[in-house]
Amino acid sequence: MSNTGPKPDVPSSSTPFTISNHEDECFPRGSLRQSVSARAMDSLTQMHSPSAQSAILENEMGGDFDPSDTCPPTPRDPFLTPTPSNYNLSQLVGSTASRLSIHSPVYNFSDLANGQGAGPIPASRKGKSSSADTEITTLTRVSTEPGTLANSNAAVPPVPALPSFVNRHSRSVVGVVDLAAATNGAAQTGKRESFAAPPPMMRPPSSGMISQGAIRRTSQRPGTTGTVGTIVSTGLDTPTYLSPPGSAHSLSEKSGIPGVTFQLGGNDRKGSNEFSSKRISSSMLDPADNIEKPWLKTPNARARFAYFLTYSIMLIGVIGSFLRIFFGAKDAQLLKGNLCLVMDDEFNGNQIDSTKWGWEVQMDGFGNGEFEMTTNSRNNSFIEDGVLYIVPTLTSDVIGSAAVIDGFTYNITGCTSLNASACGAVSNLTTRTVINPVQSARLTTINSSSIQFGRVEIRARNPSGDWIWPALWMLPVNNTYGPWPLSGEIDIMEARGNGKSYPAQGSDYVRASLNWGPLTWLNEVSKTFGWWRNRRSSYDADFHVYSLEWSDKFIRAYVDTRLHFMLDLSFNKPFFDRGDFPPTVFNGSQEIAVPNPWGESDFAAPFDQPFYLIMDVAVGGTNGWFPDNTGNKPWLDGSTTAMYDFARSQDTWYATWPTDVRQRALAVDYVKMWQLC
Repeated sequence: MSNTGPKPDVPSSSTPFTISNHEDECFPRGSLRQSVSARAMDSLTQMHSPSAQSAILENEMGGDFDPSDTCPPTPRDPFLTPTPSNYNLSQLVGSTASRLSIHSPVYNFSDLANGQGAGPIPASRKGKSSSADTEITTLTRVSTEPGTLANSNAAVPPVPALPSFVNRHSRSVVGVVDLAAATNGAAQTGKRESFAAPPPMMRPPSSGMISQGAIRRTSQRPGTTGTVGTIVSTGLDTPTYLSPPGSAHSLSEKSGIPGVTFQLGGNDRKGSNEFSSKRISSSMLDPADNIEKPWLKTPNARARFAYFLTYSIMLIGVIGSFLRIFFGAKDAQLLKGNLCLVMDDEFNGNQIDSTKWGWEVQMDGFGNGEFEMTTNSRNNSFIEDGVLYIVPTLTSDVIGSAAVIDGFTYNITGCTSLNASACGAVSNLTTRTVINPVQSARLTTINSSSIQFGRVEIRARNPSGDWIWPALWMLPVNNTYGPWPLSGEIDIMEARGNGKSYPAQGSDYVRASLNWGPLTWLNEVSKTFGWWRNRRSSYDADFHVYSLEWSDKFIRAYVDTRLHFMLDLSFNKPFFDRGDFPPTVFNGSQEIAVPNPWGESDFAAPFDQPFYLIMDVAVGGTNGWFPDNTGNKPWLDGSTTAMYDFARSQDTWYATWPTDVRQRALAVDYVKMWQLC
């Protein structure tokens, strides 16, 4: 075919195809493209691409043609053309691509070899060429050499069809032309329906011209080789639309048929120098589907209530914790003034220092009905390796088991009691009276050291074994307000040797208390006591520091740290008022008035006098320290034969005592006493 226009320079056969680094409306990321500027060209004769799967010539007339457009190309649109021009596409030659796609909705290629156009070309213009007409009449020198088009096409997998719900505004017909047949004059066409992109803002060409911007891009699919030659064209007045390279309808329907694919498609670019800034809708979402957007919905009232309730409780907890810490620190009571050291014994010698310690030796149970007798024997109190041990032992080891139960008189050596009955005992099976079945020790500082307000610190380990009762406590030097409990008692630490499973607070508990009352048989200890629990171990497993802080304003007993307090009591009102005693009580059959031995002026009384320290290990008792019917207790507190019952069950409870006397002893590492001065 002849060309009416001049022959400008054409791109070299070595012009490279470049890889796209972005993804736009027509080209997928990574596709090969060659941009052909048509400023000075009206004949496209050769384009070579040795490494593409397909070559695609895009004849696009949807944009950039504007007679008044004289702007040079810009980064926004590098395909702007300054002036319109007439183009005749004369030949497409030398193609060795495995697939060749020519995109144009206005042409039907029925006979490429003979150059017969089957599109909407007027008969008067058939076979002619002018600036207003575009006729494609021949496609020559399309290679079908082995290994190129005919043999390679089968190895190229077809692009799958688009999903049915993808919305396209125009439908097109795709024809597959067998190039081998086309060279012999016979075209073989297969058709299928597909979808093309919607044409946004298309402008038809003027007077059948093809603008310089119409020949915009020559692209190749990755992976194949091929060259694209020249097409001889004739003009039509219909606007041209493009389909995206690599779309489902840009390739042949059957991968096994070699040929050329053409189609009717849509151009996704806007015209007249406009570049689309609208976000592209996803093609993988079905518009019919109702996509839930829960963030746009009004929250459920119950969910909102639960949300605010949860965070409100959290906020209240944080505020409450802050207030607890703040007021706890503010109200913490400390000893004010100097502390003067009164006693310090670390038990470094081989013997107990008798200038610091004395023994109470007797057998009367010390008012608690205890089952042990206390001695000054080295069997029951001794120092070893810097530790003082107070150890309970069996009386039967000294006088025999039979003597404990019947027919034996025992007088204790060195008795310190003024009551003769507390210094001896006779066993009688008939009356069920026995000699105290256990021997132990009680050490005091009554003759050496005492304090009136100050601090006491003792590091000790509790004994282990059923019905063992260790105690670190204080009594007044003088019974200023009367006999016990009128003048008071301070228990720094008391415990039970029964194991952690014991229901009434076993060896994992330690307890502190104040004993006081207006009458000898009226004790209000139940209003001034407390305890601390070791949740990970027990107090017979290791040493712990037991401390007492005492002033005329408060008294505090704790273990290891001030935070682990067993007792924390402020002297903020008289003890008589604290006891809330009735005006009168019955003493047997006689009604008597309840006296106030402490007065109303001194809130610390009876704990305003000098007290001395006592350390001892008791066993059993009838005062309620070991509750009845708890932990297989072998006696009843109210029974007149309680000690006899306990002695008869010796085999049971003694089996729980460690054979190592050091483990069943109260072990004391040091004792320190300070006077507030």
